[in-house]
Amino acid sequence: MNDYFQTAVLSLTGASSLTYIEEIQSLWSGYGAISRYGLDGADRERVVIKHVKLPDQSCHPQGWNTDLSHQRKIKSYQVESAWYRDYSEICDSDCRVPECIGVDSNDGEFLMVLEDLDASGYSRRVVSATLDEMKVCLNWLANFHARFMGALPTSLWEVGTYWHLDTRPDEFDVLDEGPLKAMASSIDERLRASSFQTLVHGDAKLANFCFSENSRRVAAVDFQYVGGGCGMKDVAYFIGSCLHEEDCERYESVLLDSYFDNLRSALISRNVEVDPYAVERAWRPLFPVAWTDFHRFLKGWSPGHWKIHGYSERLSRHVLNQFSQLKE
Repeated sequence: MNDYFQTAVLSLTGASSLTYIEEIQSLWSGYGAISRYGLDGADRERVVIKHVKLPDQSCHPQGWNTDLSHQRKIKSYQVESAWYRDYSEICDSDCRVPECIGVDSNDGEFLMVLEDLDASGYSRRVVSATLDEMKVCLNWLANFHARFMGALPTSLWEVGTYWHLDTRPDEFDVLDEGPLKAMASSIDERLRASSFQTLVHGDAKLANFCFSENSRRVAAVDFQYVGGGCGMKDVAYFIGSCLHEEDCERYESVLLDSYFDNLRSALISRNVEVDPYAVERAWRPLFPVAWTDFHRFLKGWSPGHWKIHGYSERLSRHVLNQFSQLKE
């Protein structure tokens, strides 16, 4: 705990002192940690602090130690700070996020002081989700997408998701030549051209959802790659983070139906001035396109990844055949 860290946290929280409790998680490639601290003399007993301290040399587990990767991470923490500062308070109980107590930055360090979700009733983490738990997360995504339908991603990523083509040239360059590489730009353009755009979480994997004890409510964390986009990018990525090959095809329709039922309800209840059925007509066909977009990234980034399986290959071939026919 350096002087800057302690001074900034005490100022942001109004506490007289703070006590380190535990590290929750280290950040990717040695860029800091998320930890829990106790507070004295403040209006709450505990906070969670995301403390980013840029390393002299990163140590990426996949070997992507490039300046581009480093600059992308710096921007991601700037984006996340902006998200918590300017957007998080707009979220409500149906798309719950941790309350932002304050953010600060100084000479290669970023501080995000956040509500302790464990203390607020979201203490359960799920490694393998049931279908009902997946539907709870999809309901969160539906409400999040409805809440920010049509919003401009000011101070966020212009195009959200950590695998976006424009931010991943290294992974694209090593991708094998073939239809997936040749059609990558067309796939990206199709998603960006959707008539309905919202804010996407950008890293909506199961690990970034915190459940209530009864698993009926969730809150989401980790907003480094939040930005503009089609909601199917979050949905495809989330489902892919939960299911292995044999269950993807089995539950695809059930899960998409659940998401769109919730999205229609959220758009109507929030009085969003769009036709909810038109949104579904525009977005549902983009589910396999969004899946293929992530599949493209994964095959360049980690060719042996467990998510590269028969379902992903079949879905991608179908999309690529469609795009090829359109070009003829």
